[in-house]
Amino acid sequence: MILKAFKEKSNRKYVNNLLAIRQSKVNNDKIKTVAVLLNTSEFYEFEVFRAYFKELGLLSPKHEIAAFTLDDKLEHNKWNVHFSPKDFGWKGKIKNLDLAAFIDEPYDMLICFYKNPVLQLDLITAASKANFKVGISTEDERLYDLIIDVSLKDINIFKQELKKYLNILKKL
Repeated sequence: MILKAFKEKSNRKYVNNLLAIRQSKVNNDKIKTVAVLLNTSEFYEFEVFRAYFKELGLLSPKHEIAAFTLDDKLEHNKWNVHFSPKDFGWKGKIKNLDLAAFIDEPYDMLICFYKNPVLQLDLITAASKANFKVGISTEDERLYDLIIDVSLKDINIFKQELKKYLNILKKL
């Protein structure tokens, strides 16, 4: 139990260090590839995002959805990347190769669709090489380039607002 607390503290320190040196990499390029980060205990309707990408005209086969779950035995064929707390080591070390590839992929946009602060999700968001990060949580504003503060059940409002801001920023 004590080791778990130390491990969490080491990972929290790693996230804070990443956020302290973070430089926003937002550019004027159009969005072609999108990744979504979900917490399955809060939202699991991942097909909503696939339909939304088609609606926006984003048809790249490189779109990915990563799902965080506390249940290691959950079927993970629904998501491209599936991970749990056991996939994280000390000092931000990622043990899951698919998750490490997800983090290292330079997506044009990362959508972090989770409200409650979860250290592992924050670590992925902070470490991600995505160019433009969008979130709905106001817990740590350093994680995102754009925050659309809506509840998880208001997915349609989120989609409308995101489309509006992407058009304003000339990303679509």
